[in-house]
Formats: sequence, structure tokens, C-alpha cells
Amino acid sequence: MAKVAFLGLGVMGYPMAGHLVKAGHEVTVYNRTESKAKAWVEEYQGQYATSPRLAAADKDIVFVCVGNDNDLREVVTGEEGAIHAMAPGAVLVDHTTASADVARELAARFAEAGLAFIDAPVSGGQAGAVNGVLTVMAGGDPAVFDKVKPVIMSYARCAELLGDSGAGQLTKMVNQICIAGVVQGLAEALHFARSAGLDGERVVEVISKGAAQSWQMENRYQSMWAGKYDFGFAIDWMRKDLGITLDEARRNGASLPLTALVDQFYAEVQAMGGNRWDTSSLMARLEKNRK
Repeated sequence: MAKVAFLGLGVMGYPMAGHLVKAGHEVTVYNRTESKAKAWVEEYQGQYATSPRLAAADKDIVFVCVGNDNDLREVVTGEEGAIHAMAPGAVLVDHTTASADVARELAARFAEAGLAFIDAPVSGGQAGAVNGVLTVMAGGDPAVFDKVKPVIMSYARCAELLGDSGAGQLTKMVNQICIAGVVQGLAEALHFARSAGLDGERVVEVISKGAAQSWQMENRYQSMWAGKYDFGFAIDWMRKDLGITLDEARRNGASLPLTALVDQFYAEVQAMGGNRWDTSSLMARLEKNRK
């Protein structure tokens, strides 16, 4: 079993760190809001530290799951960052959805310090984290990934290395492009069904048996039909992810017209007050204007 730290106890990190304890690992957590770290220790009987640096000391692996590039830099390389206390040969595994640029930047910084860095964003949402069935897409050195993969599998059902540093973040961008398009299509389909006077439950029961079936249809159609949008990944976070994706597309020359359009649709939902609604709330934008 490994000695690990987990930095960031948000809706994803909190249960992920818990699964590490359940798998038998020795876990020390850090969270910017200390009361949440204390609550985690009460629930899982691990330990907590008052800074990333203290949490990372003498650990085999340091896991991070925070909000964005700047948050990541702060907990990893800031004044009290984890890098300053990690032992030679230790590995930092970053589960933040961030830019490929910051992944490459930190990988180079860690290599200079005799440490290893794996960018490893996740998919599966809060439910996936709670149930320990996340999908992890990683970038970095194969030998290092093989070392940390058994520990990652404490909360994942799939963890794969996709290439060099940054490949994990690029793959997560592919994931978010797919989700944006599928959710918009599902929102329009349900909106059309309601406008046509169809029974949404029966329609989905039929079409989900064919080529239209998707994870979003199976897990979100009922709440979308009911106009309830408190069941997953918030729009604020999705727009952050899509912004990263669109920036990367401008650099690599990819054409993402649908993704850019859906990003603007999400902006409209934010303007409706839906910042914390889940990504399926694209339906709310359509229903708002339904006659």
C-alpha cells in the first residue's frame, strides 16, 4: 500500500480520497477550506495537513484535483506548494481539468526537480467519483504511469495512458466536445417531442433501443423532461473546460463550430441564472422560448 496525499476536496476529490483509504492506502488530505478537510478525516479516519507542502512530505504519490490552471500552480509550485516537500522519485498525479500547456509546464518543472508528473483528468462526474467508477485519461512517462495506475484504480474503472505530457488534458478536451454536442442534440430532441405533443417517456423508451441511445439519454432525459437541473457537472465548470478546448483548437487549427455554438448556448443559460445548473440545462434555454 502507498503513502499518498490528496490536495483538493471538492465534489470529486472528497470521495476519490475516500476510496484511497478504503483501498488500504495511507492518506493525508489538504483542502483550502480546513473545515472540509476535518470533516473528511471524521468520515474516513485519514489525516489532514494545513498546507500542500506539509501534506506532500514523504509521500509516494501526491494527487491533486482543483479548479483551474492557476489553482493548480498554487497548490503545486506556490510558496507552500507540494513540489517543495516531495521526496526524490515521488509522483504527482493531477486530476484537475486544466490546459495541456500547464501540464507540459509542470512536467518540465518536476523533471528538473527529479520528480515525476502525470496529467490525468477524469470523466464520470460526481456520481462516478462517489461510486469509484471514473474514467482516467493520462499523459506522461509510461513507466511512471504503470507505477501509479494500481493506486488510481482505487476510484476508477478505466485508466489509460494516451501519450506524452499533455495528452491526458487533450483527451479530456475531446471528451467535453463530445458531451457538448450530445447534450445539445438531446435537448433539441426532447424539446421537439414536447412541442409535437408526444409522450417523452415512451419516445425515449423506443429510441433508446436504437442508434440514438447515449449515456446522456439514459441518465439525464427524465430530469431534463421534468425541468430539473441539479444532477451533475455545473455549467460554470463546463464553460471553463470548453474555453480551454476552444483556445487549444485555435492553436492547433481544429475547426469546432458546434462546440463554439454550444458554448454560447451555455452562456445564455448562465444569463438565465443557471450558473450552477448541470450541463443538461441546455433544455431550459429551449423551453424558455417554447410557445
